[in-house]
Amino acid sequence: MDITIVIILLIVGVIFFIVELFLIPGISVAGIAGTLFMGGAVYYAYTHISSTAGHLSLVGSILLLGIAIWIFLRSKALDRFSLKAEITGKNDPLESVVIHIGDKGISQSRLAPMGKVKVNGFIVEAKTNDDFIDPGVEVVVLDIFKTNILVERIIKI
Repeated sequence: MDITIVIILLIVGVIFFIVELFLIPGISVAGIAGTLFMGGAVYYAYTHISSTAGHLSLVGSILLLGIAIWIFLRSKALDRFSLKAEITGKNDPLESVVIHIGDKGISQSRLAPMGKVKVNGFIVEAKTNDDFIDPGVEVVVLDIFKTNILVERIIKI
């Protein structure tokens, strides 16, 4: 009867540890319960059966927990929880915008160093290399990237 109690406590402790590891993130009631059940099984084996049974239940609980985790990982049970969707969309804000290097525009917001610029009737995200550019200042396009453009202030002489 005593061996049955130890085995049941170990199995319940392992189940709580599996729940803790794979279903409930962080330290929760399941982890604490798993520790208490497995510790209780080892303690019960030491006090009610013998020290040899306590040693065996201690080693057995560690092995049982390792085997249970290994079986759970190999069983593909986590595949039901994993995300299988593929993201096919892209964010390409300059896809339909016609802007070329050398085009002129006007800053719509302060470029410090990023802001909005209106070039060829399109308002796009722009950045500047060196200085800040206030709204309403004429700029020229230096380079075109996937998501924004590089501009600089037009210096009037």
